[in-house]
Amino acid sequence: MPLVAKHFLILGPAEGLGKIIQRFPQKDWEDTPFPQGIELFCQPGGWQLSKERKQPTFFVVVLTDIDSERHYCSCLTFYEAEINLQGAKEIEGEEESGLIPPAEVFAPKSLVLVSRLDYPEIFRACLGLIYTVYVDSLNVSLETLIANLCSCLVPASGGSQKLFSLGAGDRQLIQTPLHDSLPVTGTSVALLFQQLGIQNVLSLFCAVLTENKVLFHSASFQRLSDACRALESLMFPLKYSYPYIPILPAQLLEVLSSPTPFIIGVHSVFRSDIHELLDVIIADLDGGTIKIPECIHLSQLPEPLLHQTQMALSLVLHPDLETADYAFPPPRTALSHSKMLDKEVRAIFLRLFAQLFQGYRSCLQLIRIHAEPVIHFHKAAFLGQRGLIENDFLTKVLNGMAFAGFVSERGPPFRACDLFDELVAFEVERIKAEEGNPPKMIKHVRELAEQLFKNENPNPHIAFQKVPRPTEGSHLRVHILPFPRINECRVQELLQEGLARSQGAPSATRGDKKCVVPAGPPVVSIMEKGSTVFNSAQRLEVVRNCISFIFENKFLETEKTLPAALRALKGKAARHCLTQELGLHVKQNRAILDHQQFDYVVRMMNCALQVQCVKVLIFVFFDINIWWQSKICGQLLLTFL
Repeated sequence: MPLVAKHFLILGPAEGLGKIIQRFPQKDWEDTPFPQGIELFCQPGGWQLSKERKQPTFFVVVLTDIDSERHYCSCLTFYEAEINLQGAKEIEGEEESGLIPPAEVFAPKSLVLVSRLDYPEIFRACLGLIYTVYVDSLNVSLETLIANLCSCLVPASGGSQKLFSLGAGDRQLIQTPLHDSLPVTGTSVALLFQQLGIQNVLSLFCAVLTENKVLFHSASFQRLSDACRALESLMFPLKYSYPYIPILPAQLLEVLSSPTPFIIGVHSVFRSDIHELLDVIIADLDGGTIKIPECIHLSQLPEPLLHQTQMALSLVLHPDLETADYAFPPPRTALSHSKMLDKEVRAIFLRLFAQLFQGYRSCLQLIRIHAEPVIHFHKAAFLGQRGLIENDFLTKVLNGMAFAGFVSERGPPFRACDLFDELVAFEVERIKAEEGNPPKMIKHVRELAEQLFKNENPNPHIAFQKVPRPTEGSHLRVHILPFPRINECRVQELLQEGLARSQGAPSATRGDKKCVVPAGPPVVSIMEKGSTVFNSAQRLEVVRNCISFIFENKFLETEKTLPAALRALKGKAARHCLTQELGLHVKQNRAILDHQQFDYVVRMMNCALQVQCVKVLIFVFFDINIWWQSKICGQLLLTFL
C-alpha cells in the first residue's frame, strides 16, 4: 500500500528566495525521487514579504519527474511576524520602554506535503490540522502529527476505505475509487464550464486533443489547478502526455516559449508577460474568455457530433432552457448537486468518445516481427470506414501521442475493463437512437453520471470526517510565536515505529479483475445512411469557393473550407465541378501558382483521383500548365494512371 505522504517539508524565505528549513523523512525513497526545485512552486509569485496579516492559503502543485511520474505537492502558506528582538529604540526623545513593538512586516512560511497520490481534500485537512495545533497552541506534539502523517498507508483502488487519525482529536477517512483508471474530479469540471461557458470549453477540448498549447490564467492558484485537472479529465479515455504544469512560477515563465504542446496555468499578475504569445491559446478563468491567435487553425469536432454535444451540454447545464418560453413554466426546482452536475458533464464526453472510437478494436493489428508483439492501429481503415478520411480533427487525434498511448494501454485483448469499455462495446447503438429524443438522452447521461459518482463515492452515506479548525481570526493575533523547529530525531523514531506497525497490518487492497475485452460493434460511418452534411448545390458551392480562395491567396479562408471541399469531392458532380473551375481559372489568367497554392490544388486533385475520377480530370490537369513545377506531382499522376 502506498504512503499518504512521501515527504513533509517546512519552507521559508532566504535572501529573497525560498529554502527548505526542515524535511521529513530526511532520506530519499527508492521508488520516489525527491522533487527538485519545489521551493519555486510553493511561492509561484516569489518569496515576498508582506505588510498585511494575510489569511492562510492552500493550493496543490503538480510536478513531473524524469520518469513522467507526477508528484502532488500540497502547500499551506501562512505569514509569520518579523519581530525586532532588540526592542524599541528611543522615539522622539522618549526613553526605551523595553517592549517589543507590533510587527509591521510578515514573512511567508509553507507547510508542504509531497505525495504520489491525488487526494487534495485529505491533504488540506492534514496540513490544516498541523497549522491549527501550532497557531492555537494545542497540547499535542507536532512531532507525533508529522510522524503519523508520513507513516499512514492508503489502500489501493477498488473502493477500499482507510480510517485514520494524526493524533489531535481528528477522525479522517480516505475513500479510494472503484476504478483507478477513471479520473476523480470532484466539482472541477462543472466549475470550468461555469467559468468559461460551453463553446469556450469545447474549443479548449479540441485544442488539447489536436496538440495545441493551452494556457490558463487566474488570480487564484487553486482555480488554476482545478481548471487543468478538469480539462485533462475531459480527455478520458485518452491521457495527456505533454508538459502539464497547473501552476508555473515566475522564474520559469520562459517555459511558455517551448515548442511542444502543454497545459499550463499562471497567476494573473503575469498577464502582461503572456500577452505577446503568438502560438498559445489563452483562457482567462476570471473573465470567462479565451483568446485564439490568428495563426492557429483550430479543428472542430465532426458533425453531427459537435451539434449533439453542444445540445446535450446545454440541457444539462441549463435545464430550464426548454421551458424558458412557456407561458406557464413549471415551478423551478433546485439545480443538481454540483458533484452530480460534474459527473453529468463528464458522461456527455464519455458518450462522445464512444461514438468517435466506435469499432476501434476491429482496426487493431498484432505485429509479431519484433521480439515482443506490438499492437498497431490501422488508421486509414478506421477513417475510411467511418467516412472521415479528410476530417482534420479526427486525423490529428489519431496521429497524436495521446491516441498512441490509448492503443498501447487499451489494445491488449485481456486486461481490466472500465466504464468506457462497456460503453463503446454495448451502448453506441443506444446513443445513436437517442439523438432526436432529449428525454431519453438525459436519462442515459444521468445513468452514466451515477456510475461516475459511485466510482468516486462508493459509500457516500458514511461521514467520518472530523478535523479541528483554527479559531476564527487566529491569524490576526498580535503575539504569535514563530513555527517551532521540529525535533528531527523524535520524528524519525516515531516514523519507524509507525511503519513497523503498518507493515504488520493486513492488506485491504482489492485490485481490478482482468477479463477479455469485448470487441463491440464493427466500424460504421459516423453519418447515417441517406443523411448528408450538404445537399448537391451546397457541395458544388463549397468546391467553387475553395478554388476561388486558393487563386486569390486567401489561405485562412482556404483552410476553413478545404475539409468540407475534400468531403464533397467524393461525389461525381463535385469532381466534375473541380475540373471546370480549374480550367476556368487557367483560361482567365494563365495563373502561375506558388508552392502553397500548388499544394492545395494537388490535395484536392489527389482526393478526386482516389475515388476513381473521370479521365477528363487528368487531361485538364495537364492543360493547367502547372504540373511541371513539381516532379512529385508527375510521379503521382503516373501512379494513378
